[in-house]
Amino acid sequence: MIRFEDVSVTYDGAARPTVAGIDFEVPEGELVLLAGPSGVGKSTVLGAVSGLVPHFTGGTLRGRVTVAGRDTRTHRPRHLADVVGTVGQDPLAHFVTDTVEDELAYGMESLGIAPAVMRRRVEETLDLLGLAGLRGRPIATLSGGQRQRVAIGSVLTPHPRVLVLDEPTSALDPAAAEEVLAVVQRLVHDLGTTVLMAEHRLERVIQYADRVVLLPAPGAAPVVGPPAEVMAVSPVFPPVVGLGRLAGWSPLPLTVRDARRRAADLRTRLTAATRTAAETTTATTTTVAGTTTATGTGTTAAGTATATTGVPAQSRHPAPAAPAGPTRRPLFRRRPSPGPVPPDAPVAEVRALSVRRDGVHALRRVDLTVTPGETVALMGRNGAGKSTLLGSLVGLVAPGTGTVSVGGAVPHRASPRDLVRKVGLVPQEPRDLLYADTVAAECAAADRDAGAAPGTCRALVSGLVPGIADDTHPRDLSEGQCLALALAVVLTARPPLLLLDEPTRGLDYAAKGRLVAVLRTLAAEGHAIVLATHDVELAAELAHRVVLLAEGEVIADGPTAEIVVSSPSFAPQVTKILAPQRWLTVSEVREALA
Repeated sequence: MIRFEDVSVTYDGAARPTVAGIDFEVPEGELVLLAGPSGVGKSTVLGAVSGLVPHFTGGTLRGRVTVAGRDTRTHRPRHLADVVGTVGQDPLAHFVTDTVEDELAYGMESLGIAPAVMRRRVEETLDLLGLAGLRGRPIATLSGGQRQRVAIGSVLTPHPRVLVLDEPTSALDPAAAEEVLAVVQRLVHDLGTTVLMAEHRLERVIQYADRVVLLPAPGAAPVVGPPAEVMAVSPVFPPVVGLGRLAGWSPLPLTVRDARRRAADLRTRLTAATRTAAETTTATTTTVAGTTTATGTGTTAAGTATATTGVPAQSRHPAPAAPAGPTRRPLFRRRPSPGPVPPDAPVAEVRALSVRRDGVHALRRVDLTVTPGETVALMGRNGAGKSTLLGSLVGLVAPGTGTVSVGGAVPHRASPRDLVRKVGLVPQEPRDLLYADTVAAECAAADRDAGAAPGTCRALVSGLVPGIADDTHPRDLSEGQCLALALAVVLTARPPLLLLDEPTRGLDYAAKGRLVAVLRTLAAEGHAIVLATHDVELAAELAHRVVLLAEGEVIADGPTAEIVVSSPSFAPQVTKILAPQRWLTVSEVREALA
């Protein structure tokens, strides 16, 4: 159905091809996953299927791409519209009409489909994607995840033979992502639709793929094969594969179910490792001469000997001082938190906050306190009110009732010049923050605005996503690269309170790891971080607290381990695999076995 024959693409002004040596075939009725680090050209490969590359983007395409027998060199996108449906990384760039129902019908109208058929397909799609309650809503009022579902629905209604999806679940909560992927599976299995999908959150999609096409590096030839074989050599892989690599399982598991069947021995090893560590710590403590003082992060005897212990999984914060005496190592180790935070000096306070937007109760009597050095993850289904709460903290949304205070200021009444020194927001659409013509100009402006040393912003960009040229236009960046640039622009000012809305959207695992390192450093320096995310792995790795919202209300607020472990929807893969033991990440398991 889709055939790439030694394809390379070189954009105008580029010194080398973005992709080269692309040669593979996607048979009819298969779901093929396109994987690889950020910036290797996945979106370029997808664009070549629909004809957008090079007819819309410009540049030179060498080789041949055929879709259902049509050569994309001679067939422009409008000549492929009845065969190929495409959803890009940015849902807003996809929309043509103003309301949900009109958007679902627009593609069919363009193809001249009969009104009776259009009506039936619209209703089917509304039900399939859980959009029935939004059918009359203006698209501008929807959350990011709701927009993503509308964008997917608008290309499903014409029933294309080929579906091209670029990060289709990036803005969806876990339950909504499962619903969308279930629909995609139904299209593949029941209707024979051919799907080519790029996705960084491999833990959500790897088990559905018939094959994986891995782009290991910019300009490198792809690696094509069954998912387990490709994951064994891939530089990007989900936690279940990372745990399988660590445990030495072969073939590698792709699902939580497969991993749980093999995890009994690993659980035994972890129990033995933590018991040995506890016994060693106890022995060290009892044999040290002199006065012994136990704390939550170590045991110091006579000021000369220290025995290190882990922080319990139940809390990301350091434990308070314990009575003198022997200290046992907790069974479940956690990374130490940045340090104690003064409870009497909150960076932000929200009290009984209620917000009504376009006739919808977006927030209902929300209370939230954020202290210096604390990282809080806001989680919940799409439309739960996470972005609205962030907007209230940065002054974009005025309270209906209740109060919001950030650094002693009322955000919606403070001047932008004063507010930027107290709080910074990286929105769901990071391009909203970018206005210069090159990455270098954007970084230079950020340095000037923040009063930072020249090169500060550029160093942050390089640390997050290496390899972005100074003369690259921000519009030419991938979603992950654009997010990294916007984040660097905000971080340059080093605000005491940093707000991030879906910060890992479009980021591969390596880039996400670099982001986590940057945010941990900021938290250790006393910056408070509040992030709205559907990425349960990020919350498990980074957050001290998780606040769950539903229908605009806070339904849970507590330490990360307590909240995510008890939730079937928000528990990370490692937690599900090793339950009832309460491990959250592969790195924790690796440290315990070391």
